[in-house]
Amino acid sequence: MASCDDQVFNPPENVSKKAHCSSMEQYKEMHARSIKYPEAFWGDIAKEFYFDQPVPGKFLDYNFDVSKGPVYVKWLEGGRTNICYNCLDKHVLAGKGDQIAFYWEGNDPADTDSVTFSELLSDVCRVGNYLQSHGVNKGDTVAIYMPMIKELVVAMLAVARIGAVHNIVFGGYSSDSLAERMLDSSASVLICADGVWRANKLVHLKEIADEALSLCRQRGLDVRLSLVVQHMARVTHPPSLHDAINGHPAKKTHFDDKLNYKVSWNSSVDVWWEEAVSSASDQCPVVWVDAEDPLFILYTSGSTGKPKGVLHTVGGYMLYSATTFKYSFDYHPGDVYFCTADIGWITGHSYVTYGPLLNGATSVLFEGVPTYPHTGRFWEIIQKYKVSKFYTAPTAIRTLMKFGDDPVKKYDLSSLTVLGTVGEPINPEAWLWYHRVVGGGNAAVVDTFWQTETGGHVITPLPGATPTKPGSACFPFFGISVCLLDESGEEVLGEGEGYLVFRQPWPGMMRTIYKNHQRFQTTYFQKFPGYYCTGDGARRDKDGYIWVTGRIDDMLNVSGHLLSTAQVESALLEVEQVAEAAVVARPHPVKGECLHCFVTLKEGGKFTDALVTDMKNKVRGKIGPFAQPDYLQLAPGLPKTRSGKIMRRVLRKIAVGDRDFGDISTLADPSVVEILFQHRPANA
Repeated sequence: MASCDDQVFNPPENVSKKAHCSSMEQYKEMHARSIKYPEAFWGDIAKEFYFDQPVPGKFLDYNFDVSKGPVYVKWLEGGRTNICYNCLDKHVLAGKGDQIAFYWEGNDPADTDSVTFSELLSDVCRVGNYLQSHGVNKGDTVAIYMPMIKELVVAMLAVARIGAVHNIVFGGYSSDSLAERMLDSSASVLICADGVWRANKLVHLKEIADEALSLCRQRGLDVRLSLVVQHMARVTHPPSLHDAINGHPAKKTHFDDKLNYKVSWNSSVDVWWEEAVSSASDQCPVVWVDAEDPLFILYTSGSTGKPKGVLHTVGGYMLYSATTFKYSFDYHPGDVYFCTADIGWITGHSYVTYGPLLNGATSVLFEGVPTYPHTGRFWEIIQKYKVSKFYTAPTAIRTLMKFGDDPVKKYDLSSLTVLGTVGEPINPEAWLWYHRVVGGGNAAVVDTFWQTETGGHVITPLPGATPTKPGSACFPFFGISVCLLDESGEEVLGEGEGYLVFRQPWPGMMRTIYKNHQRFQTTYFQKFPGYYCTGDGARRDKDGYIWVTGRIDDMLNVSGHLLSTAQVESALLEVEQVAEAAVVARPHPVKGECLHCFVTLKEGGKFTDALVTDMKNKVRGKIGPFAQPDYLQLAPGLPKTRSGKIMRRVLRKIAVGDRDFGDISTLADPSVVEILFQHRPANA
């Protein structure tokens, strides 16, 4: 196989022909303007949205240099708008009310629904009116803890419509995690659901929510309302688990109509969503807010310490999520878009809800998982709705690769024109499979790099313009001024590797960490004054392409050689039997650090001495003898968060035999930690 640096895939001609940005010359011109004249560039885009009051003063004002005073970023300050109005009312008034906003696909393929822009607007207004009638005012925080159902979108837009702030907590977090986020954000109102099926696993969301509210009250937060969606009464249940539902114990209970699903109930705060909103008016006046007023708080867990409440504001986030969606996926009217992310994560905020709706797009809202009830579920949905733009995570791609090409080839995926990836750098092997098997070689692959903190894509190919290289995020998006710095803060020019930082603000970036601006400054601006530090490393190749190498704490120094764990993982994934790999550094008495590699095999793979030798030789051949792993360990599973990210700090602990993991409540399956301990190599 040729070096990934040398493999180049030109934009598909069918995409380039009608693309918003159709050549590298056009991209370079637009990018240069966005950097040199940001106010003019984003000012033109702002004209596409409705503002009740135009920006009266500075369009952009900021300070990135902690040595010159507090860090701040302000876009469009003084301009008044509302993101819900721009997502819904604007399109309905333009005559698009009957257009489908979302097709809903439930956990079971038999469960489907759809909602138009007009219907969505009516539902949002009812919920907005109900919340206002219960004392939710502009600036108040509302917590949302729900599965991927239409009501989740309705809830967040209703909160935004009345000028309040939403704090969405992924509907798989524990009661402790939910309570911690409600307490930190002072959310006295919760919107949740009774329960949800994830594949054939029943999750009792209402019970988790009840435990969280009890914890909140014990710590002084008076939660006055819990609005509960009756979801379980309308979905298909796996027949083998009917008894598990009916036999589930509860104290004081209400019953869903179907299968007598029992729900614990506290009539002093609990209200059924359906009963609450049925009598509310479907006309709810918009609360106009300042562009710099808060829109949402979203908690991102750092490798250590308390989760960070990332705060995004209305105006800049609106412009950026809409523009990145339009250009990164090259959205055009008539496209059907499918993002598999949960709205509980930033990808769901920006690219399930806000980005698509701001562009008037029709999307698929998916409750399920990629392997239930069969391994072709994604492809079945794409065929069903003739999806043209698809966005998922490398973790999902690698999982589905394990089952081979046949589950993909059963379905007609010829409608696909853009394939996006998100969450972590995609290894070239997965990129090539995605391009060849899923896209049939005819779709552009868009490998997007961004963070909860950035609000939207910051480094990404544009599908109609960028010649792509498998594994590279390629080039910065409009408004992003990329710089690589070495440890001393000197810029790395041309080809080289360093800290990935940005020189100037873009509209969608976070404004602070909620109630902790000092942590915001220390985390992102202290190391290199004058720059936003992503915390990631990156290298620039001879052609100027950016390759994100992973978190800086995932770099290691082996006998003086600086090495990224992503490089080693990519090499291991070229071995035929390897499905997934995670590499961490561990101390070494001679080298300083060495590599401990956790390897998951494809179905039927055997972890033999011959395979270990093959893996070592592959790393030696791809990177060099100095990179040869000292430890290779079979990993039946990897410790992943519910968003699919590998928690490498846990792997570092396992590598050295340390059971002091810290908080692992965000792991999708905490039991995998003990399994990995049992599989530690004999020489470890």
